[in-house]
Amino acid sequence: MQEEPNPIKDFLFDYLKKSEKRIQELVSQSKFTEIIEDILENCYDRVISMGEKEESLGTLATGLLHYLLTNALVSSQRKIEHNGIQIDIIIPDLKTLEIDPKKTLIICIPKTIDKIIIEQKLEQLQKIQPAKDNIWLVITKKLDLQNKTYVIEKKDASFSKIIYDIAQFVNVQGQNKFKILRI
Repeated sequence: MQEEPNPIKDFLFDYLKKSEKRIQELVSQSKFTEIIEDILENCYDRVISMGEKEESLGTLATGLLHYLLTNALVSSQRKIEHNGIQIDIIIPDLKTLEIDPKKTLIICIPKTIDKIIIEQKLEQLQKIQPAKDNIWLVITKKLDLQNKTYVIEKKDASFSKIIYDIAQFVNVQGQNKFKILRI
């Protein structure tokens, strides 16, 4: 199934292509925080001007995470459905979720700041991921929620630390057979 064109993803991947040499150098040094900070600094304003803020930044976060997880050689699946529930990103995969939820991380990118909608989405995800600590959120402003939350902002974004935290999760769970990301 072919994804429909998305101007935000196109803009992000154009930026990544133009910055490819520098970004690949940072990837080789596992400087993912710097990559995210650079992309937010240079893409944030343009991305939010391309549509509704939460939707636009959610699309940016999803595309960026997919790109970085691929470059960090972290096994993941994105935009999949399980038991009728949409999953934005799952690490490592659905098979592991079914066998051992404690070794599976779900990243939810709700593309809204409505706390009630986010809580409903989290309740849905808890039906398939009983380990509540293994459901993380990426949103555009800090909300009082129980789950680990990353805020995607231009300055001081906690989102810039997400790859480091994912790497720690993967290494602790023993999923990273090659230990590509040594944290």
